[in-house]
Amino acid sequence: METVIYTENLTKSYKNVSAVDRVSLSVKKGEIYGFLGLNGAGKTTAIRMMLGMIRPTSGACFINGQKVNPGRHHMWRDVGYMVETPYAYPELTVRENLEIASHLRQMQGVKRVSDIIQRLNLNAYEHKKAKYLSMGNAQRLGIAKALLHQPQILLLDEPANGLDPAGIVEIRELLKELAYENGTAIFISSHILGEVSKVASKIGIIHEGRLIQELSKRELEDQRMIKLVLETQGNRRAAQILREGGYTVWTNEKGRLETQDKRAVEHPEQIAKMLSDAHNPPKMLWLDEEDLESYFLRVIGKKGEDVHAADARPFMD
Repeated sequence: METVIYTENLTKSYKNVSAVDRVSLSVKKGEIYGFLGLNGAGKTTAIRMMLGMIRPTSGACFINGQKVNPGRHHMWRDVGYMVETPYAYPELTVRENLEIASHLRQMQGVKRVSDIIQRLNLNAYEHKKAKYLSMGNAQRLGIAKALLHQPQILLLDEPANGLDPAGIVEIRELLKELAYENGTAIFISSHILGEVSKVASKIGIIHEGRLIQELSKRELEDQRMIKLVLETQGNRRAAQILREGGYTVWTNEKGRLETQDKRAVEHPEQIAKMLSDAHNPPKMLWLDEEDLESYFLRVIGKKGEDVHAADARPFMD
């Protein structure tokens, strides 16, 4: 697939602090790239540089093969975006805000405005002033403005902010439709790993300004820790039986047995049979899968330590 967003060692420093540090990533046509990080990790700063809102200290960003430059106005015709707050004219209605956005993009007619109001479920609020909208509906209006001109590239900063659960599902399905049916390249930032994992086909994790991991959704699932947890009438005897069977087993803080052995995780019924045949059947047996938030925190904790350790090493001549 064609690469439509590409950054090369993108860096933004303020005095002695690097808000974004040598981030290199790429987004292909029809791909949903989830950009994950804690608040303050550098997500919004990176997006602002991608959009030419702020200049990088070093490095570069390319949109459709063209280097982002404040003077290249034509390159934004195919780009839709929403960064941080979904800004609107507070004294104007939802429809008026969208009509102005349409006019600024030199779009003809009002059908697209009506269509996007319908698509974002803003019908009941189209004649309501923006300043009276709930946070969730203001967010819908911001997304509507980003999608108004049917862009082929979409950058959204925390698009789920303020949305209720039903609204989050609606936006999730909309993004999937745009990417997988229309071929739109979508770059979304978030600090909510569980939500992004439901929509993204590729995920990048940024921590303290650095892109510390980039992987596909399948790779993410493969890297989550899964362990088999069990308890029997005699755990010491059960551990001996399993070790004799070639399994690596340990006792957790609750006195239960655990193993991450691939054979055990994929075939827990064999563990149950082995223990039952030895007259020590399990009282409890279940798979404990690491949730995505725990995985995220494990990765940034581990990588953060690695990063600090690297920074602490003296430079060698």
